[in-house]
Amino acid sequence: MLATKRQQELQELQELYPNVFEIDGNLDRLVRRIELLAYVNPINIEKEKQQFYASKYTYTPRFKYPKLRFNPYKLHRLFFSQRLERIKDEVLHDLYEDVIYYYANMIQCIETIGKGQQFYYNSLRVFGTPTERDVQNAKFILHFGDEPYSEDMEPFCSAEAAKTYFEDFMARYNFPLNIKLSTHIAADAMVSNSERSLIIKKNARFSKNQLLTLANHEIGVHLVTTYNGLEQPLKIFSNGLPKNVETQEGLAVFSEYMGGALTLKRLKELAYRVLAVDSLIKGYSFADTFDLIHGHYKLDRDEAFGITLRAHRGGGFTKDRLYLSGLRKIYKRYNTVEEMEMLFLGKVCLDQEDTIHYLKSRGLVQPIAYKSLSFNQKLNTNKTLEFILRNLQ
Repeated sequence: MLATKRQQELQELQELYPNVFEIDGNLDRLVRRIELLAYVNPINIEKEKQQFYASKYTYTPRFKYPKLRFNPYKLHRLFFSQRLERIKDEVLHDLYEDVIYYYANMIQCIETIGKGQQFYYNSLRVFGTPTERDVQNAKFILHFGDEPYSEDMEPFCSAEAAKTYFEDFMARYNFPLNIKLSTHIAADAMVSNSERSLIIKKNARFSKNQLLTLANHEIGVHLVTTYNGLEQPLKIFSNGLPKNVETQEGLAVFSEYMGGALTLKRLKELAYRVLAVDSLIKGYSFADTFDLIHGHYKLDRDEAFGITLRAHRGGGFTKDRLYLSGLRKIYKRYNTVEEMEMLFLGKVCLDQEDTIHYLKSRGLVQPIAYKSLSFNQKLNTNKTLEFILRNLQ
């Protein structure tokens, strides 16, 4: 009965906004082909890592990337051939114009991966660069002493065992889980939005804390917002509204905090990422950034390599600067605004809250179907983390 009612409501909306739904459907088919993370992760990480170590940290890695599975020029043309003038509602027209420019910039990112400065400048256009405030927040975090050793932080779990853990965690949710193992990702685990899959690095080993962290981050937010977005009348909610990354990653790290998984070590990792991305605008080479993180800040060399890789992949990838700024904004919102449901409607952006409320008033936004379980109760007991988050500027 409920499904039938939903279908009837959707049909009525499609009749009321035929041009919007036509363009939304067209863009849905186009956007599926341009998932940036499917292309920006090198396919020869381990080989280049060993060569970098063998050179005593002086060699500049020559990363190779997956081949494009689409024609950038043709895809650009299809995006800009959408007849937006047929959308008479000004708010909807402006939203889809922003959507087209956002994904067109994403195409330019993908087609210039591995082309040095070209990719870096395209990355800046999509993800920006750290502000002075971001850098100062990162340094503020790094002033705190390391936490005492805990067995929960000791890697012990293989990728196959992690797969079982995530399957058990997923049993608490009511949407399908597709898990894949891969050697071609920079992170230990990530969600592919287009494939609706959790991808685990095949040769990674996981600690107890890391399993809980990834479960709350990847499943509790990224997959929850993917499946909530699929329930919305407009498909752009599952594909991602413009500049959604900062909100999504901030929300995902805040989910770690609420779920009792966030540690000072993890928070420092986000701080190192900001400094690594900031080093790009200063003209640092791969070896220079590694020396900053490993040589100056004394981070373990494998962790320092991973952070350096994330920032330098593609030619200079600035996305990592958004995790910390996103966390700061989500923490502030949580402590000043009771309502958090809007953030789980799909891949949304805090800056578009007024637009989302407008869409809701027109019946184009439905209540969320899935809730992030970490938000049921606040499990963080670390007072140092609380102090840090409260004092980020």
